[in-house]
Amino acid sequence: MRRIISLNSGWSFSRDKVKKNQMPNFLNKWEKVNLPHTWNNLDGQDGGMDYYRGACWYKKTFNVNLKKNEEAYLEFKGANSNCTVFINGKKVYYHEGGFSTFRMNITPYLKMGKAKCLVCVDNSDTDHEYPQIADFTFFGGIYRDVNLIYVPKGHFSLNRFGTSGVFVTPKLNDDGTADVKVKAYVSNPGKGKVVYRIDNMTCEVPAERAEYTFHIENPHLWNGIKDPFLYKLTAEYISENGETDIVTEKFGIRSFYVDSEKGFFLNGKSYPLHGVSRHQDRENMGWAIGEKEHREDMELISQVGANSVRLAHYQHAQEFYNLCDEYGMVVWAEIPFISAQIPGEEAKENTISQMTELILQNYNHPSVVCWGIANEITIGGKADKALLDNLRALNALCHKIDATRFTTIAQLSAVDMESPCNRITDVLSYNHYFGWYVGDVSQNGEWIDEFHKKYPQISLGISEYGAEGILKYHTDTPKVQDYTEEYQAYYHEEMLKTFEKRPFLWSTYVWNMFDFASDMRDEGGVKGRNNKGLVTYDRKTKKDSFYLYKAFWSDEKFVHICSKRFVERTTEKIRVKIYSNESEVSLFVNGELFGKTAAHNILVFEDVILKKGKNVITAKSGALEDSCEFIYTDTPNEEYVFKNDKAGTNVKNWFEDIDTSGDFEYPEGYYSIRDTVGDIMKSPEGKKLVDEIIEKVEKELNFKVTKSMLLMAKGFTVEKVISLAGARIPESTALQANKILNKVKKK
Repeated sequence: MRRIISLNSGWSFSRDKVKKNQMPNFLNKWEKVNLPHTWNNLDGQDGGMDYYRGACWYKKTFNVNLKKNEEAYLEFKGANSNCTVFINGKKVYYHEGGFSTFRMNITPYLKMGKAKCLVCVDNSDTDHEYPQIADFTFFGGIYRDVNLIYVPKGHFSLNRFGTSGVFVTPKLNDDGTADVKVKAYVSNPGKGKVVYRIDNMTCEVPAERAEYTFHIENPHLWNGIKDPFLYKLTAEYISENGETDIVTEKFGIRSFYVDSEKGFFLNGKSYPLHGVSRHQDRENMGWAIGEKEHREDMELISQVGANSVRLAHYQHAQEFYNLCDEYGMVVWAEIPFISAQIPGEEAKENTISQMTELILQNYNHPSVVCWGIANEITIGGKADKALLDNLRALNALCHKIDATRFTTIAQLSAVDMESPCNRITDVLSYNHYFGWYVGDVSQNGEWIDEFHKKYPQISLGISEYGAEGILKYHTDTPKVQDYTEEYQAYYHEEMLKTFEKRPFLWSTYVWNMFDFASDMRDEGGVKGRNNKGLVTYDRKTKKDSFYLYKAFWSDEKFVHICSKRFVERTTEKIRVKIYSNESEVSLFVNGELFGKTAAHNILVFEDVILKKGKNVITAKSGALEDSCEFIYTDTPNEEYVFKNDKAGTNVKNWFEDIDTSGDFEYPEGYYSIRDTVGDIMKSPEGKKLVDEIIEKVEKELNFKVTKSMLLMAKGFTVEKVISLAGARIPESTALQANKILNKVKKK
């Protein structure tokens, strides 16, 4: 019988530097830790792009209780990014890829009594491992569970790419019946047998070829958030001498497809995918989270009314895929083939390895409907033959391993509609930030319509869209990149209206459900964080935009007054906005009925009159109500406005000799801030200019521009680079830079 022992407690950790993958015989600085653990829980989210990336060490002594005819496996559910394991002084395993489960048979290295386990984990840059560069922190450590597994000599395979060794392939037939194919891989099967059980159905097959297909006349379907019904498969291996090994797998029966004109269909019915993206990190915890945090995230995703989750940009914990099954969330799963391709065959093999593990480890989850092969992979430049070959290889691999699901890709906004990258996967997706990084929010709809008109046969989705919203910033007149909660809400209002008019989109995903760590960032006065979440990093506060989506997506009745944190007002008449999925809402001011209104989820009361001092505002619909206080004052609260404190101080001498008067110009045949850094560097003059700017950045800001950062920047326009720099760059810099670039001829 299988025995699983948690090894999460009682580890020692050291960050002393030793040569990679060598036995640290003389480490002196050890601290006691429990798993999950990361060494970047603080420095990976405080900004400056200076968090520790390198090799660290873990050690633990554990009891050995190996019975006759048993084998012992060590299981790691996630260690970032590569991991070397030593048992009793012997190197036993090496794994690359920071997001998947891996196991090793340690039986030959064990002695009865005690065993010493030493683990080297390394999250430093490599020349072939993904992710290489990305807009999130790569937290190092053994950040998921570690288990010791004892199994009889004959057992369901534990060395098949980190899976359970048991695979379920359900198929819903045209006549309403279902066929459920089960297949198991057994190590040392001998003349044993495998017994499968689903409900009251049982079958027995030889362990050497443990395949069987169950036929179900009236299947109970897994039907998304409406009815996420799960079956349970029990697989029992029985050896010749009666030893047993048991594995259970939950699965769901469903069908799905995508129509380029009508969107996504689940079980034959239209099922528009309105979803959110999720990163797995937490404030002061990084990636070292457990079941409690996973469930809290899922509860919040469920509360907002989403029916789909994009699990960005890597394989998430099995606990979360289980929750997606349980809650009925349709899942987009992907590997961290992101931002820029690394040259060479070894890097290509790393994408193949990570995709293989992702698919096989998540094969049985009914929630997963598509495999994402890459995200914004052309940031480092346009797709060349090597990149296209890599993408095609990944797409073919997905179809080879799993013929039941489709493939997709998340394209950088700058990727041409005509790009060959758009002709590889089964469906297509784009990340668009019109109205935040560039342009106006209305351009999202214009772009979507243009693409659909040109390529009506391609199923198009929006894989990312979003705007920063920082709780302390507020205004009556929101505008692009003011970082206010009000602009974030307005932006998402416009995006929801855009999507409602375009039902042909197969999916849309908010970026992001939660604020998350990106140590390279310094935006809106907040270092080390991407603030595009509908919920704050600590999960304690739901922004106004959260309630906007709840009004559109959720059946749970509520009323919510917007801009509650905008307490101090300097005008007598204000606009009060309410999000609700009720048909009618009444507004009360200081106990007096101001009025009633009905609208589509967004309800607005104009010219609400405040008295001097404190005012109580209440919104009611039946038994539901929400209330807040506004203070009418003559003195504006300066804390509500983001101030670029560094404007005009840092980098102030970069372009001293350049006239900053006039407007932006984009003369034909010359560069401008609308060109990418990569294109500018093709010109010798342009490269010289970029090199000079990098030198000045490093000197003035005491900031090291790494090769990885430069590679990412090559795919950005100068305009976007300036916007990403946030408070570090003066407001006049864009105009100054544009004037300089206007003097450089294009190659």
